[in-house]
Amino acid sequence: MVMYDLIIRDGKIVTADSTIQGDIAIKEGKIKEISVGRMLEATAEREIDAQGKHILPGLIDTHVHFNEPGRTEWEGIKTGSRSLAAGGVTTYFDMPLNSTPPTINKENLELKRAASEEKSVVNYRFWGGLVPENIQDIKELHENGVIGFKAFMSPSGIADFNHVDDSTIFKGMSEIASIGSLLAVHAESTVICNQLAEEKQSQNKTSAKDFVESRPIISEIEAVRRIISYAEATGCKLHIVHASSRQVVKEISEAKNRGVDITVETCPHYLSLTIKDLEEKGGMAKCCPPLRDKHELEDLWTAIVNGEIDVIASDHSPAPASMKEVENGDYFTAWGGISGAQSTLNVMLTEGHFNRKLPLETVVALTATNPAKLFGLYPQKGTIAVESDADLTIVDLKVSFVLEGEDLFYRHKHSPYVGKKFQGKVNVTIVNGNIIFENGNITDMEKLLISY
Repeated sequence: MVMYDLIIRDGKIVTADSTIQGDIAIKEGKIKEISVGRMLEATAEREIDAQGKHILPGLIDTHVHFNEPGRTEWEGIKTGSRSLAAGGVTTYFDMPLNSTPPTINKENLELKRAASEEKSVVNYRFWGGLVPENIQDIKELHENGVIGFKAFMSPSGIADFNHVDDSTIFKGMSEIASIGSLLAVHAESTVICNQLAEEKQSQNKTSAKDFVESRPIISEIEAVRRIISYAEATGCKLHIVHASSRQVVKEISEAKNRGVDITVETCPHYLSLTIKDLEEKGGMAKCCPPLRDKHELEDLWTAIVNGEIDVIASDHSPAPASMKEVENGDYFTAWGGISGAQSTLNVMLTEGHFNRKLPLETVVALTATNPAKLFGLYPQKGTIAVESDADLTIVDLKVSFVLEGEDLFYRHKHSPYVGKKFQGKVNVTIVNGNIIFENGNITDMEKLLISY
């Protein structure tokens, strides 16, 4: 009889294409056998009874800020990666900011890689930055393994990660196109946002509503239209991050239809939180682009149902609670960033699958399969198939829970999702065949888990 390292028995196996009942056998970090409708005749060092539960490919979170090295007081790789594991995420892409130094050259990339090798309990990849001073470093960063490049079209809020002017981004896109990589863009208009913010603040209009109005949807649309024209001129593959409105998504869909190589991401907070949450939760719910109204939220779900959105990513951008305080009612003063890496699957199951009847297969496509395909990791990751990496999460859709601060593995145990009731709970997260999270706890395994 065949001996495996791990067998998961009698679970509902969900991929982007189908859901089947069966067993999964794992050995040396790989899925070696999948049985359908019958018990696998084999033994293993460990077996998991998944009867009544669903087995999903581990999520791939393409957008997190773990801030290490340099700002581990905000969040670090150890706490950040554990929070991902608790949320069913098995691979993440760490952004080049808010680390200090930022990942804008090979030397800084190696610092981040060393920290990740030592501390991460899940798989990782890195974004490289595109800033005015590093166009000459793009090729070397690519050769040393960055998954792509990230640029800001408006100020990032981080002093050592400058946003790009039009000339810089055009030159950078030409270089990125020449090496076959892609550019991810924070697309908001500097002119529109700065002018409106100055006008609001000069009139002492600093409420949540005023902050949102200072960063209107048209500021995203203007920036997206501009960057799409540069993509058409340079041939650079483009990925628009954290789109907050279907109006933005429509611009991208039109570009796709005329042959532009472009994809778009939105985030769980735009699918579950609104301006009302910003008003009630204060700086905890502040982000850029900002939360929109209920109508925009529902329109984003329509875009998802219609297949207009490619990826769901958390944009986990944590900070100490003191930095999230709204001082004297001034929403312009608080740090903008949502702590949400642990809750992506919870939001997609509750708001998507249960509340809006979104198929589980679509949830898997948006959170695992599409990211894997977009970034060249498929079928090694992003699916459940023989010889794919054994990156899996087992969820119990029958269980509901209210998220409490003590449930969070973040360095700072706060999130706008605290207090929310979710349907569907992660029981087990498996990374490269190793059980990393089980029944609310991170396992004691501290050895290196990833092969970069």
